Amino acid sequence: MKRLVKSGLMFGNLIHVSSPALVERYNRALMHLTGKSTALPDFYIDISGYSPEIGHELGDHLYLNHAGVNRQFILLSTQQKTAPLLGAKFSTSRGILRQFIEENEAALFALTARDAVAGELVNSVFDMSTPDHLFDLRRVRVEADTTGGAVRQAQKLKAKTDRFLSEQDAWFDDVLIAEMIELAGETGDVVRNPVQLKEMSFDQRNFWTAHFGGVYLFQQMDHPALVTSGDKDALGELPIKYVFDLEDRNRIAKFLEYNDLAEPVVKARGVNAGSILRQKMDFILVDALAGEGVDLAGRTRAEMRRLASRHAAQLPEEFHALAALVNWVENDGPWPRIASDHPAYFYTLRAADHSDADLINMLLSELSPKDIRQLFICHKPLFYQLYEGWPEAKKAYVIEFLTREYQIDKAGAREALFGHEPEMAEPQVSKSKASKSKAPKPRRRVKGPWG
Repeated sequence: MKRLVKSGLMFGNLIHVSSPALVERYNRALMHLTGKSTALPDFYIDISGYSPEIGHELGDHLYLNHAGVNRQFILLSTQQKTAPLLGAKFSTSRGILRQFIEENEAALFALTARDAVAGELVNSVFDMSTPDHLFDLRRVRVEADTTGGAVRQAQKLKAKTDRFLSEQDAWFDDVLIAEMIELAGETGDVVRNPVQLKEMSFDQRNFWTAHFGGVYLFQQMDHPALVTSGDKDALGELPIKYVFDLEDRNRIAKFLEYNDLAEPVVKARGVNAGSILRQKMDFILVDALAGEGVDLAGRTRAEMRRLASRHAAQLPEEFHALAALVNWVENDGPWPRIASDHPAYFYTLRAADHSDADLINMLLSELSPKDIRQLFICHKPLFYQLYEGWPEAKKAYVIEFLTREYQIDKAGAREALFGHEPEMAEPQVSKSKASKSKAPKPRRRVKGPWG
């Protein structure tokens, strides 16, 4: 794992806390939230303020996320919005934190100039002892304030100011005026510079959780279902009709189709399907040959092609199916029918354009784990877990590839793989010319993995 850290593929983009003033503010917030403190003079934090060094020091990597629910957070700077979330227990947590920071950036910038902001992602669940508790998660509310209570005090001052301005005899209320002066000394002028954070809450009906071995819960769907990475029977009776595990490939495929959640890569608008599929073939080739003593890192596309020819008999079904699909895309070859029980099926899909696209791409990456680029982008916990068991040759190839091909342009790579172009508007025909215009030719439907 050290190579991942050195290459920036693990613990990358964390915020360095090194000044004594920031360390002192962090400790005040940490004591406020947990009753603990750190003796470290400097450390790195993620978007939630969690530090792996402090987790190691305290012997508790859940010191801001007790029981894996109601995650607490510490903000020292609005710059934390670009940092990753380490040890995420829910797929929605980082997005909620980032949106909270962005929506309150001006107020948080002012607040963190003098103090740390401490808060919590609050829901109605306090433990995850049984899987049925997942269905109690409905909404997540963000609660936050400085350790000195600046937001709370500002709300008190505003209420007193409103009373002072609205009540006829308030000018003669010496107690009220004295209270306002005292609060203003703590908060500043809240009339000219309001100190308030937006009350924000978020629906959490479709999400992934690390609890119970990894679970994808889709409640807000026309056809709801739960997909588990473990044994579905071990979850017991749940208040949902359809429960699948990763062996239920046909049923998962139908779930994706019925809810219009995925689309074939070859049907996606604005992508180079052939290039994407060939890259997936390279990843499958590397997986097949990594334990054969073949040096794989730094190979050109031509060299990878020659390796595939030389070792064709050793390559799995996924490779040959994707090769046939590339031949159909680029050379008008015969259509390869790839059914949902075929090992290559989920390699041919990506999420359709909808609000849960990231969650679906995460599920697809788990169903096609040899695609190391998609796995790294969409499901880092599983990537790190699988990485430890890979042969050294595959580890070297993966680090070299991700550093060279992905790290230099993360946004561009994500857009090329998962971006969605808007549909082209149909040309409008005026009524006066409609009778003379020719009937449009029907668009050729692109066949996908569903036939």
